[in-house]
Amino acid sequence: MRASLSARMGNLTNYSLLALLGCITLFPLLHVLAQSLSSQAAVVSNQVTVYPINFQIEAYRLLLNDSAFYQAFGISILRTVAGVAINMTLTCLMAYPLSRRRLAGRSVVMNMVIFTMLFQGGLIPTFLLLKELSMLDSIWSLLLPSAVSAFNLILLKNFFQSVPDSMEESAKIDGASHGSILFRIYVPLSMPAMATLSLFYAVMHWNTYFDAVMYINNPNLIPLQVYLRNIIVLNDSNIDMTNLTGLFLVAPETLKAATIIASVLPMIVVYPFVQRFFVKGVMLGAIKE
Repeated sequence: MRASLSARMGNLTNYSLLALLGCITLFPLLHVLAQSLSSQAAVVSNQVTVYPINFQIEAYRLLLNDSAFYQAFGISILRTVAGVAINMTLTCLMAYPLSRRRLAGRSVVMNMVIFTMLFQGGLIPTFLLLKELSMLDSIWSLLLPSAVSAFNLILLKNFFQSVPDSMEESAKIDGASHGSILFRIYVPLSMPAMATLSLFYAVMHWNTYFDAVMYINNPNLIPLQVYLRNIIVLNDSNIDMTNLTGLFLVAPETLKAATIIASVLPMIVVYPFVQRFFVKGVMLGAIKE
């Protein structure tokens, strides 16, 4: 059936607004990318908008020759991979029993989880706790305090509740334990939610820098976001941007832009692989009891 004129006008308006919002969203990223690929003179004279002027990759060459960048990049990868593994394991192990309506004290535990979303111990008590546990200046201070997200736990619990109880009962008749039911039935059936929550956790670990600033003093353990902060905010970098005659090869803003692009590129690469699970995972996880 052919759409009416009003429907076509409505679709045109929607697509136009979405295109406009998309351009507005992309503009800062394109501007930073253009700065990272432009010459020093173009950047200093504010000629760069969304396309490079006097194209060059000198900023990326300097960045990729910095050993501290690789060290920070490796710490961020380690934190993200290990953090997501810990997050998803603990979230699954907690979401499964909380999704069982026959669990005694289930509502009490859920109220405790929700309480942590509203009230937290605070920065100073957390710092003192990590100090007493001898976790300062260790990778564990970046992994364990954020081991379980209450919001993600609720999403996964609700997703588990959407799995028919008959499947669990059939597995129990066949002699399956709760561990087998969780990892052989619930986890495979919940891959959209698992992929979505893994993305949530990965972005959180990759982008977070404040906890590393507070808990890490060892320069060999700082993640990429702290390295980025040191360059952009503190202008603290060991990269030599001058040539033999003392002239700048790139502008400081160009090096900062290149570092920003290098820090966001991994998440941009990963997102398309889980994007198809994203909407389905969030919508199914949002089903209420």
